[in-house]
Amino acid sequence: MEEKRPGIIRRSFGKLMSFITWLRLVLVNLVFVLIVVLLFVAFSSNKLPVVPKSGALILNLTGSLVDQLSFSDPLTLLMSGTSSQRQETLLKDVTDAIKYAKDDKRINSLVLRLDNLSYGGISKMQEIGAALDDFRTSKKKIIAIGDHFNQDQYWLAAQADEVYIHPLGGVSIEGYGLYRNYYKKALDKLEINVHVFRVGEFKSAMEPFMRTDMSEEARESNLIWLRSLWSEYVKGVSVRRSVSGADIENYVNNFDSILRKHEGDNAQAAMAADLVDGVKNRDEMNAYLKNVVGAADENDLYAGIDFRQYLWLKKIELPQLNTPKTVGVIVAAGNIVDGEQPVGVIGGDSLANLIRQARKDGSIKSVVLRVDSGGGSMFASEIIRRELELLKKSGKPLVVSMGSMAASGGYWISALADEIWATPTTLTGSIGIFAAVPTIDQTLGKLGITTDGVGTTATAGSLRIDRPLAAATERTIQTSIEFGYQQFISVVADGRNLAKDEVEKIAGGRVWTGNDAMGIGLVDKLGGFNEAIVAAASLAKLDAYRVKLIEQPKSPQEQLIQELMSSVWVKQLIGERRFGNTAILDQFQRFLIPLTDGLGFINTMNDPHNVYLHCTACIAP
Repeated sequence: MEEKRPGIIRRSFGKLMSFITWLRLVLVNLVFVLIVVLLFVAFSSNKLPVVPKSGALILNLTGSLVDQLSFSDPLTLLMSGTSSQRQETLLKDVTDAIKYAKDDKRINSLVLRLDNLSYGGISKMQEIGAALDDFRTSKKKIIAIGDHFNQDQYWLAAQADEVYIHPLGGVSIEGYGLYRNYYKKALDKLEINVHVFRVGEFKSAMEPFMRTDMSEEARESNLIWLRSLWSEYVKGVSVRRSVSGADIENYVNNFDSILRKHEGDNAQAAMAADLVDGVKNRDEMNAYLKNVVGAADENDLYAGIDFRQYLWLKKIELPQLNTPKTVGVIVAAGNIVDGEQPVGVIGGDSLANLIRQARKDGSIKSVVLRVDSGGGSMFASEIIRRELELLKKSGKPLVVSMGSMAASGGYWISALADEIWATPTTLTGSIGIFAAVPTIDQTLGKLGITTDGVGTTATAGSLRIDRPLAAATERTIQTSIEFGYQQFISVVADGRNLAKDEVEKIAGGRVWTGNDAMGIGLVDKLGGFNEAIVAAASLAKLDAYRVKLIEQPKSPQEQLIQELMSSVWVKQLIGERRFGNTAILDQFQRFLIPLTDGLGFINTMNDPHNVYLHCTACIAP
């Protein structure tokens, strides 16, 4: 009997699947061949970087300073030929390179190249500033160069012994501000109701949905920490440049008049204000640096090595400590979100897993939790806090190192630490809580759409956005929020060994800088990441110890591709410029951070109870 031929739909589907399988195999093979070619070219290249016998450490900072590189798809990295390090610079890489270079006789100076730094954040820059101060004790010169310095770039440049700009450059400083969009009128026009529930007179997280302007309470609170940060910025410049704070304030507030006085010449205006030491073209700058360094490379550029290449080589050169005793480091950077999350977002479950790993690892004697977060999900924050509590009960000391911010949920997970370290400009506190439920029943009504039906209870369907929020539901949510607030107060009181009434006086959603937080008991000591690691070792009574970063494991494929893309050979093939600026779009990154941070938080609002501990005002300058 003749076998029946498959139908046309089945045959077409089979051909489609065969084509997809063929295409997948082709792409996999192409990627494999590309990897092999890149590896061959990289390893056969005679451009393997070496530390010059006499040269400069070049701090070519790119993109944003971060505590943890954001997740990037490895295949995308390979195909695009870029890495996240071209948009982000790890803070610890910078401070470690400076520390090693201090006692390295081959390194006779340090060059700060800051044109490609789009966003630093004063808290992280202060940690680099402290490392530069320590480097300076070696009597090696620090020189900052740039075409034009923006506010963040200049603060770092000012930490150098000498600062130079291009004749068409200048110094742009504007101060710190917090400006937000308010949506109340737009929501009214669209007849969208956003039901906001909160506790704390300074908890202004949801004000944009409730008002057309900033409340007086928020204005008062925000001005306090903004002025504190600005004071630190001015002090950091004035001390290093020997310029009075009043002169810096005058330069910023009356720049239009100053610029007119110098006929529009930004560079000369900066020179006259003693913000820079000289104005040099690139060839003149290179000639000067060759003289300072005392050597040139094969391209007749001043001899030096990029800090990333230097760090890679130093890690090969340095002897491994023969001790199993370890200080574990866990980075908690980003919004706090429920569940498993990639790096760059703090997943309640994924971070708890890392803490559990540190607790069960017998070689890890103490833990440093580096927190750089404005908070997020209350539920996820508690999952993390509980795992930290178990870590402490196991007998391992816990030290928290606060980055640019550790506020709201970021403080919830920090409160029980044996010691909390922060920089003077860390934003912390924001002990408050909120929930939001939008309803669009009136909007739909304008379109002629109504909602009706039946339920078995009075609360069935009560949280549908196409129905009005019932009074009973509002009371239920508000009661839950008040309970959550009291839980927050208890977490802080127990963790910091404070009475609840003391915590309530400094809570209410109010934001504090590290300086002020230490005075009210929210922070123990002022210092950076490295100081916190030393403190953790001291609490565990360790004389000799290794530092181990505890992070989410990568698949073999991810590790291969990311190692390839970060390889010094591949970087050498791509090439590093000694002078020059990034594309103009990169310069806008700094100004887009408040917007992207806000949108990022909204996109990750997945708390199972819709209750959040988040400091939306904590956009760290």
